[in-house]
Amino acid sequence: MNILLISTYELGHQPLSLSSPAAWLRRAGADVVCADISVTPLTTEMAANAALIGISVPMHTATRLALDMLPHLRAAAPNAYIVCYGLYAPLNAAILHQAGADCCLGGEVEEQLTAIWQQIAAGNRPSVADTVLLNRLDLIPPDRNGLPPLDRYATLISGGKTHLAGYTETTRGCKHLCRHCPVVPVYNGHFRVVPRSTVLADIRAQVAAGARHITFGDPDFLNGPGHVLPIVCAMHAEFPDLTYDVTIKIEHIIRYAHLLPELRATGCIMVVSAVEALDDTILTRFAKRHSRADVVRAVQLLREHDIALNATFVAFTPWTTRQVYRDFLLGIAELGLIESVAPVQYGLRLLIPEGSRLLELPDVQALIEPFDPEALVYPWRHPDPAMDTLQREVMALTQCSEQCGESRSSFYLRLIDLCDRIIGPGPRPATVPDAAPVPRLSEPWYCCAEPTDSQLMAKYL
Repeated sequence: MNILLISTYELGHQPLSLSSPAAWLRRAGADVVCADISVTPLTTEMAANAALIGISVPMHTATRLALDMLPHLRAAAPNAYIVCYGLYAPLNAAILHQAGADCCLGGEVEEQLTAIWQQIAAGNRPSVADTVLLNRLDLIPPDRNGLPPLDRYATLISGGKTHLAGYTETTRGCKHLCRHCPVVPVYNGHFRVVPRSTVLADIRAQVAAGARHITFGDPDFLNGPGHVLPIVCAMHAEFPDLTYDVTIKIEHIIRYAHLLPELRATGCIMVVSAVEALDDTILTRFAKRHSRADVVRAVQLLREHDIALNATFVAFTPWTTRQVYRDFLLGIAELGLIESVAPVQYGLRLLIPEGSRLLELPDVQALIEPFDPEALVYPWRHPDPAMDTLQREVMALTQCSEQCGESRSSFYLRLIDLCDRIIGPGPRPATVPDAAPVPRLSEPWYCCAEPTDSQLMAKYL
């Protein structure tokens, strides 16, 4: 009576979304098979042998891929109970049910998944309502047995060398309510801590498996400073050569600037921050709680403490005019961030999924089209058609650049030329100096991006 847990895509990380529930289920006596199909193929036999199938859908791309896969799973395992779980599951429950899912769960799902399996093991067909679970669970160390090794996943590139990278989380959810963020509709301003002993045990296991760098994937690492700082201090004491990266809001980089020396001293070499825009009007619509001036200050603070910035953006929105986009490109150069911005970040288009707080805005309601159940978004068109053309061309340029390993400065110059061609000549940076590459992970894609063509062409079973 096997359980099959499936991840379709987790940003190049060994999926914590499988290893955490696997630990709970195995502790309860279940036989669990974990399949990360971004790395290894899923076979018909794996599906056919499963009484319970869980599909992790923590982000847009993963959900799009799961939606394509579900009918094939249902055909291969007609009697299996299929649960979709993760941020995007409860918000897209009706569509996932139509494709073959029996139940959709969000939030803290480990206990509920275990209860579902126990019902099946007792010979009962579960009857579980779609729900968001925010229980405070006593989370146990993840069980990564059966997952592909770390050398199949994204690596840290730093100083001309590559290092195996692990992934863990110290908290889940977020106490902030940014309008475009997919965490908000599920956690609604709440966050839950992962026990320190659990986090450290997970790090210890990944170091034993070869990790020399850890990504902390919390939506915001400084939601609970008093919780996370003892963790990185203990980690550093045990593994003094281990480096790590974290995600921190611009607002928190400034508010907790006094903590940056301690982060750096314990091995933090990179901060990911969802800057999203350099235009204050767009930042206000997103409810980001920072301004362009704050971005300037945060960049200075990180630079002063020798911590690299990996800045992410939603480059194309309904409010991104030609001038705004030009100003965005110039701002990247002026801030010295060309090496800090992955090419994909210049082409990401605002996604408006079900449950998004952007739907509260009257001007968003006025521009969106009916929900697209295949794309899982409310489509919108830019008032200036040239901007939609530019976005498509930028993404095509991005995919080409990633495939050929082009430098970020070279890509940036080609992007400026592309803008001149599509939206007309405009101001250019006076110079684009050669800069040393900053630490980065080898997987450049992003959670709020559309799937790539190669991902959508994947065949299941």
